[in-house]
Amino acid sequence: MIIAGANELAANKQLVDAMNVFPVPDGDTGTNMSLTVMAAAREAEKNGSLKVADIAKVASSGALRGARGNSGVITSQLFRGFAKGLEGMEEAGVKELAAAAEQAVKTAYKAVMKPKEGTILTVARGCAEAAVKLAEETEEIEVFLKGIIEHGHVVLAQTPDMLPVLKQAGVVDAGGRGLLYILEGALKQMGGDLPVTLADGQSAAAAPEMDFASLASIENESITFGYCTEFFINVKDADEATTQGLKSYLGTIGDSIVCVADDEIIKIHVHTDHPGLAIEKALTIGSLSGLKIDNMREQHTNKINFASDAPKTAPVPEAAPVAEQPKKDVGFVSISAGEGLTKIFKNLGVDEVIEGGQTMNPSTEDILNAVDKINADHIFVLPNNKNIILAAEQAAKLSEDKKLHVIPSRSVPEGISAMFCFEHGADPDEMEEAMKDAIKMVDTATVTYAVRDTSIGDKEIKEGNILGMLNDQIEVVAEDVMEGTKELIKASVTEDSEVVGIYYGADATEEDAEELAAFIEENYPDCEVEVQSGGQPLYYYIISVE
Repeated sequence: MIIAGANELAANKQLVDAMNVFPVPDGDTGTNMSLTVMAAAREAEKNGSLKVADIAKVASSGALRGARGNSGVITSQLFRGFAKGLEGMEEAGVKELAAAAEQAVKTAYKAVMKPKEGTILTVARGCAEAAVKLAEETEEIEVFLKGIIEHGHVVLAQTPDMLPVLKQAGVVDAGGRGLLYILEGALKQMGGDLPVTLADGQSAAAAPEMDFASLASIENESITFGYCTEFFINVKDADEATTQGLKSYLGTIGDSIVCVADDEIIKIHVHTDHPGLAIEKALTIGSLSGLKIDNMREQHTNKINFASDAPKTAPVPEAAPVAEQPKKDVGFVSISAGEGLTKIFKNLGVDEVIEGGQTMNPSTEDILNAVDKINADHIFVLPNNKNIILAAEQAAKLSEDKKLHVIPSRSVPEGISAMFCFEHGADPDEMEEAMKDAIKMVDTATVTYAVRDTSIGDKEIKEGNILGMLNDQIEVVAEDVMEGTKELIKASVTEDSEVVGIYYGADATEEDAEELAAFIEENYPDCEVEVQSGGQPLYYYIISVE
């Protein structure tokens, strides 16, 4: 049912994308949800168990790390809550599924800082309420699921009355429709006539081949702590104070620390030269199980020897952790689309730039993978898009041995402004506050085009019109790019503005950008104007005003 739900959403993701409130060419709710659920289905496909608890758990894990965009993160939280509700169960009937649906909604609502009604959350809650009612009326899962979907469509049809912006655009909530596609796919599978393999053909990805011979250039001495030590502590109540105290102690004897509590077990991972001290401390808390200690320096030497002797096609064991770069005080991860913007962030000190943005939101796992490449205890993450902030915050919760500081930058100009607050040796928490203050001082104007006819407020929009947006609100509708951009500048730049940055995209020219700069200098002589190549797709210009 999970696989069939993922396939159904994948087949209809473009329809969900088209439900974007604004008629811009980068609606991506359906794509984000589809990629998230595909990640869940991929884990379910690999799962060897047929216990509902096991399947729900692996699907939840896949969705959590594969989550993209706000809709994807909320979907992953629905999976997470659903898995919580099915813990320990081999089978589930309608009552158990209804209770799990209730838990799914509670978990998803808690994950959103300010939940809005008229969204996927509302549709999910309506489905859960229907599930509880239907569980008292039938034991037939097919009848139960059909009733949930029917009620879900009733709630979905009401979303424009809850969010005026949906009514103005003449659409229902895209995330809610995506959720119903998942349930509809699951219902179709109840008939047994759907394939149970992922429609996109993506199964478990093969592990990339690694060149261990290149490790020979890395000396054993670069491995700071020699023993990788792992074990479980069995406790009656794994409270947060105990976990934090243990984590602090482990920090005094090693690094690469994982200290996570789950019900009656605390999972420990630490690199240390004194595994005995870690074990003795753990024994003061509870009994131990699953103890494993590996000599990483010895593993490193063995891998180099193996690489020199083994044939190219031989299977290669997992790489031992090695220091790939000097330790830094802080590191930076930024998301942006366009070669020029990537260069700008790199020049400002960003370590890892993830190619992405609208239409290609990076997943939580993409962000975590970028974080893993940086040898620093404090990592700043700049989403630079309102639809990536939740995925970045989810990555911060999942990061085990590094503290992630998520700066809620909603645009590239905000991210660039935040990077100007970077100071070597500054306190990370103080720098985080400075960055958050800096992004509030930036207005972002963007120029793109309409992909369909619609009306937004008092503006009639035709397909192909040029759209000028200020802080994500449509300010200008025009026939010509240059004309529309100049109108947008008039709406964005004031007498109090000091600096204007023009980042021209892949479909704009430097000459036109310089013409816009001259227009600003003529009309706002006190403003400093900068022109840079951004190379971004879909947007002719991104303009920052400070």
